[in-house]
Amino acid sequence: MPKPKITQTLLDTIVSKSQNLLKFCYFLTVFIVLSCGNNTKTKAVVDTNENTTTETEASATTTNKTILFFGDSITAGYGLDDTNDAFPGIIQTKVDSLGLNYEVVNSGVSGETSAGGRSRIDWILNQDIDIFVLELGANDGLRGVPISETKANLQAIIDAVKTKSPDTKIVLAGMQLPPNMGQDYTTQFRAIFSDLTMENNIAFIPFILKDVGGVKELNQNDGIHPTAEGHKIVANTVWEVLEPVL
Repeated sequence: MPKPKITQTLLDTIVSKSQNLLKFCYFLTVFIVLSCGNNTKTKAVVDTNENTTTETEASATTTNKTILFFGDSITAGYGLDDTNDAFPGIIQTKVDSLGLNYEVVNSGVSGETSAGGRSRIDWILNQDIDIFVLELGANDGLRGVPISETKANLQAIIDAVKTKSPDTKIVLAGMQLPPNMGQDYTTQFRAIFSDLTMENNIAFIPFILKDVGGVKELNQNDGIHPTAEGHKIVANTVWEVLEPVL
């Protein structure tokens, strides 16, 4: 039986169809590759956005405002087994319980006078402070430092804070002395704090040792420094003025 003869027309048709099939396969391959590439790029964009969101949330979480307590042994928690039992530490617990975005910094130094505070205030102000609680002057009074000198030092501290950080809110803690220091001196000493408050238009805690000073069971053996229970009362006294400021 004779073999079928392949004509030129039939050969051209076969070649044309083969070329079309190759073109189709080529375009199909390119489409698949591009589709995979687009998916990869889309995934990368999504991941980038997710990372950015996570970083933003983390930054917001870790950015706390600062409450700095600048004082003497009362602020420092002299004589306590754990300095966190001092009133600044108790304030931190109150702040945390309310979910407020503040970090308490205890910058109390036992034995500190107003002159000592004045000498170190510039160094303290190297950090950002949102609320500055000033608790100094007691050691001046116990040493009989002239009233004018104590007031000038406290004013200099207040001026330094206002100059370095005008937006920082200042709270002044008042102090009183035992009567054995003399009536005139104790009266003038008490007036230092109320006068500074009015002259500078700042928040005021009239007597930081309210309901603690002179109460034997709330003070250590020296009769001056509060016990842990005494500091709880001090913290409440401070909080009454500090909370509205926050």
